[in-house]
Amino acid sequence: MPVRYIVVKRHVFFLLFLFSCLWAIAQEANDVHAEKADTLKSASPARCTLHGRITDESGKALPFVAVKVEGQVAGTFSNPKGEYSFEFATDDSVVVSYSMMGFERKQKVFLRPQGRLVWNVQMRSSGTDMTEVTVSEVRRQMGTTQELTTKDLRRMPSTTGNAVEEMVATQAGVSSHNELSSQYNVRGGSFDENCVYVNGMEVYRPLLISSGQQEGLSVINSDMVERVQFSAGGFEAKYGDRMSSVLDITYKKPERHEGAVGASLLGASVYDGLRVGKLSLSQGLRFKSNRYMLGSLETNGEYDPSFLDYQAYLSWSPSERWTFDAIGYISRNRYHFKPKNRTTNFGTMEDVKSFTVYFDGEEQDLFRTLFGSIAITRQLGSRSSFTLGASAFSTKERETYDIQGQYWLDDTKTSEQLGVGTYMEHARNLLTSSTQTARAVFAWRPAEHHLQAGLLFKHERIRENTREWEFRDSAGYSMPHYPDHLELIYNLKSKQEISSNRLEAFVQDTWRKELKAGILSLNYGARLSHWSWNGETLFSPRASIGFVPAANDNFTFRLATGMYYQAPFYKELRDTVTADGATIVRLNSDIKSQRSFQVVLGGEYKFRVAERPFKFTSELYYKAQSRLNPYNVDNVKIVYYGRNEASGYVAGLDLKVYGEFVPGTDSWISFSLMKASMKLHGKTIPQPTDQRWNLNMFFSDYFPGTDRWKMTLKMAFADGLPFGAPHSGLEHHYWRATPYRRVDIGMNYRLLNNEDGHRHNGLGQHLRNVWLGLDCFNIFGLNNVASYLWITDITNQQYAVPNYLTGRMINARFLIEF
Repeated sequence: MPVRYIVVKRHVFFLLFLFSCLWAIAQEANDVHAEKADTLKSASPARCTLHGRITDESGKALPFVAVKVEGQVAGTFSNPKGEYSFEFATDDSVVVSYSMMGFERKQKVFLRPQGRLVWNVQMRSSGTDMTEVTVSEVRRQMGTTQELTTKDLRRMPSTTGNAVEEMVATQAGVSSHNELSSQYNVRGGSFDENCVYVNGMEVYRPLLISSGQQEGLSVINSDMVERVQFSAGGFEAKYGDRMSSVLDITYKKPERHEGAVGASLLGASVYDGLRVGKLSLSQGLRFKSNRYMLGSLETNGEYDPSFLDYQAYLSWSPSERWTFDAIGYISRNRYHFKPKNRTTNFGTMEDVKSFTVYFDGEEQDLFRTLFGSIAITRQLGSRSSFTLGASAFSTKERETYDIQGQYWLDDTKTSEQLGVGTYMEHARNLLTSSTQTARAVFAWRPAEHHLQAGLLFKHERIRENTREWEFRDSAGYSMPHYPDHLELIYNLKSKQEISSNRLEAFVQDTWRKELKAGILSLNYGARLSHWSWNGETLFSPRASIGFVPAANDNFTFRLATGMYYQAPFYKELRDTVTADGATIVRLNSDIKSQRSFQVVLGGEYKFRVAERPFKFTSELYYKAQSRLNPYNVDNVKIVYYGRNEASGYVAGLDLKVYGEFVPGTDSWISFSLMKASMKLHGKTIPQPTDQRWNLNMFFSDYFPGTDRWKMTLKMAFADGLPFGAPHSGLEHHYWRATPYRRVDIGMNYRLLNNEDGHRHNGLGQHLRNVWLGLDCFNIFGLNNVASYLWITDITNQQYAVPNYLTGRMINARFLIEF
């Protein structure tokens, strides 16, 4: 059935209200006629009752909302208090829709409903985001930002405890090569090229993280998330200076008291949300310990990681015109490791090498993070608003280790000893970073436009005191070997302090018009920024257009283009100078922002299979890059050259099929092709993130005939990345790692279901759901490589010994929702 699009204008709201009343009267008449017809039937199916309350985003009751059961005549309208109640025939799967002019249509799937059900609904105005149009059950994407589903976050198998980032990693154009890390690459970009916002405030990740084992919980608490928006490129001017992607998180404002308690072999979490009058509070406490997972690594030892954080979001609306929001976050991530031994077999079937190491020493890391923000929003009228906000982000990081390894390299076929030696690694790395931000944002909706403008000021202060060195001995000779003196293979020292200011401004407009030819959505704007450290001023124009043809509104076409910059932070400034075997870090004040001109051409097609909605999406993109600052990647550590000395391009194609493969569930499959190339010192080479192909899948399913059992499957199959010997330069990265292949599956059993509130006695009346879960990580037990350790034998031949990631593991968990 073709979907009708309606552009709601505030000055005709009275006419729409009158039309809704007439529609209600006509519908009631139809219902009466249908009830008379039903009485003529000799037998009636089992029936159940559904009731609840419907509100808008501010909590105000919505009258005259049409509530209807798909495929039945049953339905009703909400009363002036937003309340509704009606009966309908039960079935294996019942779909109830909620619709009203000016608001996005919502649907709820009930599996084998029985008795008396309660379901409260919050409707979102269709004018909230004019870059999107909601059609039928699947959201239509008019701009370059897509909204991701969040309903499976709590029950999906998660190795990091950061469910939002793991879900993002399954999207088209996104990849991750390390299940211990929540970092991800987007269309050939590095981890640092991804911008993350929480309620409009930008958040950051620690700077000294060098491996997935050290990485704790991210700032985003998935229990508190209401909305997840993600753009893989071509995003709007309101978002900051990054070259790859934007992840925009909105925390929820609870409408009633709710909560959840969950625990597994990897950690635990507690969430509580409540509303008291016009004040809402949501808070979460999380604990993570990946000791169990790290026990599957080839390096045996005493792993003692401990990651803890607390977060709270407070929102108060004393009137319809004023809203006060505040977020507080504190985390303490500690990693302690005493390695003992390791044995790794590598090579080919015909030529297998064995690498054995015995360790002494330990590693101790500590990362403390504080984040707070406050925002005050004033509604200046029905069409405009003004927001003042401030935030502060502070991190103290310490990475210390002294580890000695004595190794033997053997040929397993001939039992020949190829190499024997010792290596010692030492680090005393300390870093403190703080960022204070103040912003002002104005929004105005004249007629068919949505105008936004903002001004932002940042003050950044970073102190670093770093001392790293590595000694390597092969067959009794230090490397590199000199007859008259001893020299370390790697020796770095840095003591720096930087204080700088950034001033940023943006303006953008979204214009949407319904024409005879179809619906047109145009977003255009520009961003201006200045950094006091290098005196650089950036101008970033951006534009996108979306079109839905009236001839076939199942199609949507998009085009986005713009100039994007990667404004340098601290790591990009660190240039190095080596003399007499010692490497000294200096900050390059002449560094410039990396630049990328992007063009994204996309489209989507909406279709139905077995009366279930699906959407096929494709995007073709090209990035012309200049002033690149090359970098090396080791595990999750990025080390920049500290100079703008390369140019390049990224081109690719992203494909995605999204829909209800099973009624009431969301699943998707994405496939990407990409080439990322750069020209460095006159030589054309692949970029460190040149992943030529990538296949991701997220699939969820219920067992037939029951809503108690649910299965969730995640799959990643990605091409390997280029690599080479350490400290050799990107020009000498001649090899490519093996593909990353991983399948995680989670089984969930609903022990208690009180969604409809039918329990009125005992402990069960306070509970909504009780889930038991069993996960199998890396179900096929495939060996994936995080990085390589380079060893030299007695003939001065080098071997790349793979550092494998985690193996097959079982995780048990439970979740109680109330």
